Amino acid sequence: MNKIKKILNKKNKSKIVCLTAYSKNFSEEIDKYVDIVLVGDSLGSVLYNYTTTRKVTLTEMINHSKSVKLGIKKSLMVVDMPYKTYDTKKSALKNARKVIKETKCDAVKLEGGKKVIDQIKILIKNKIPVMGHIGLLPQTVKGKFKSKGKTSKEINQLMNDALLLQKNGVFAIVLECVKTPIAKQITKKLTIPTIGIGSSVHCDGQVLVTDDLLGLNSSNIKFVKKFINLKKYINSGLKKFASEVRSKKYPTKKHSY
Repeated sequence: MNKIKKILNKKNKSKIVCLTAYSKNFSEEIDKYVDIVLVGDSLGSVLYNYTTTRKVTLTEMINHSKSVKLGIKKSLMVVDMPYKTYDTKKSALKNARKVIKETKCDAVKLEGGKKVIDQIKILIKNKIPVMGHIGLLPQTVKGKFKSKGKTSKEINQLMNDALLLQKNGVFAIVLECVKTPIAKQITKKLTIPTIGIGSSVHCDGQVLVTDDLLGLNSSNIKFVKKFINLKKYINSGLKKFASEVRSKKYPTKKHSY
């Protein structure tokens, strides 16, 4: 059974676990515990201090994805298509082919519903698996990030987009910051899995930025839970190293040639 079929078969059976990775060091650890490794364009803010994911380039995504791939043995690997790389059917196909060829990933993710459906159709027609993404869309949002599904117009658009994406062959859909009742409704209506981020326990799976859950970012986003404060352990090791160098305890003969 291929990796995508495994994800599809989890619908209504077991929760899907998805986390981000931007390098081999992280992906080889994450791979042990997750079903999907996402090379997210969130690397823009996490690694490069960009104020928006719009600044992330195709080259950056490909380079990080190559590293991530080295650490993956079992998980499905999905790569975000960065902003402005899928504006047209032609550019979407050209750039997605480049991503698949150079990174050896299993699928790509595009943000949006009806607005990008022609691009999604051409990718799937050319046997490039696609993960959808609706709700809050970081690449195109204007102003402050807000949850989606508050008005009847938003609710209708979310449901219509979800059904349209499913109809045209995406294998899963990320629901970002979608109000709980709507996320539940969409998940129930679809035959493909939904993966939530800030969209309640009712989704078929969950995704988080790994650096957020490890406490490496000083994030105060509502949907982020810090499962461990890794900064504390990092500081402890760094402090010990600096102290031993200054007191000439390191390196000893054991650590010298």
